Amino acid sequence: MENQTALFTRALPVAGEFQGVLDDGLYRPVPDDWFIAVTDVVSSRKAIAAGQYKAVNMAGVAAISALMNGLGTRDVPYIFGGDGGAILCAPAERAAVEDILARTAAWARDELGLTLRAALVPVAAVRAAGKDLSVQASPVSASVTNYAFRGGGLSWAESRMKAGEFAVEPAPPGARPDLTGLSCRWSPIRSEGEKIVSIIMEPLPGAEDVFPDRGRRLLDLTGTGLRGDGSPADSGRRLEAKWPPDTLELEARAGDSARPLVLRRLALALFTLFAWFLFRTGMRVGSFDPVRYKEFTSLNTDYRKFQDGLRVTVSLDEAELKRVTDFLGRERDAGTVRFGLCIQDSAILTCYVPSVMSDTHFHFLDGAGGGYAEAAENMMRS
Repeated sequence: MENQTALFTRALPVAGEFQGVLDDGLYRPVPDDWFIAVTDVVSSRKAIAAGQYKAVNMAGVAAISALMNGLGTRDVPYIFGGDGGAILCAPAERAAVEDILARTAAWARDELGLTLRAALVPVAAVRAAGKDLSVQASPVSASVTNYAFRGGGLSWAESRMKAGEFAVEPAPPGARPDLTGLSCRWSPIRSEGEKIVSIIMEPLPGAEDVFPDRGRRLLDLTGTGLRGDGSPADSGRRLEAKWPPDTLELEARAGDSARPLVLRRLALALFTLFAWFLFRTGMRVGSFDPVRYKEFTSLNTDYRKFQDGLRVTVSLDEAELKRVTDFLGRERDAGTVRFGLCIQDSAILTCYVPSVMSDTHFHFLDGAGGGYAEAAENMMRS
């Protein structure tokens, strides 16, 4: 029997451009008997302040990659939030998803020293609480699709997880999910004279009808509208790899646990040395083209997304940043939006690359100084 989650996902309408996330008509209701798998790293801001920002992001992506691997499909509605994520699943996949979440939480605890909180929340409970949940497919590139969510259901599910409800307990020590393809080898992304800005903007109650117009305005101001020029990855030009990568240990700990960790480290060191050489020289090997790979890394990066509001991480110079903050401040004072910002010097990529020979590798972007987690905290304070 084919995966029910994948069948539903493939039937979702796909917007022609990212701005379609602002169009109510493209969303489809999530069935009542479905579930929301949600995760987040406990005390993520403290871990980021202690220099563990790459480990936090890797833990946040781990559940998404593990669920895709475990379910045998990338056709699942998901969203990455910096220190966690969410995935929808059909009731037929519930037992498998619960097991994968438990194993992923155990891996984060045992290998990263982080507490990855996880929950499996019924969509029926969302609606019983007066919230809703609908989803649409949103293009990241011609090769990768992301998903947009509205109705308040994901945010409600996250709040219930943090309150200890619907919890999925970590598996016993030694349990591991399949994290094939999970990596984070790119150096932090920087741009001279610019800041990396993570922005969350949501409508205030009563202002939902005007939010699409305000959303388009924000996308235009940040250069992330139709053209999508605001990506910090900048068509691959800002992507740099060094050897050995700072994250070699993290990736080794995500590798095949059937092999001793020392052998995983050695194999990964040799592989990343070879990859560094290819990216440094631009040399093609067989069908692998490092220049094309970098271009598609930029194209396949989720620097803009929608969950009850816009979430973007962009590279802005001082004048652009002032225009954005002035706009957000005016709209807040007018009672149309609430927002949170995190301004930092660099961004980081955490990658899901099932195969380097395909253009369908995923790349999850967040700011290195707190990113979406810090922006959300700042929004709650405002």
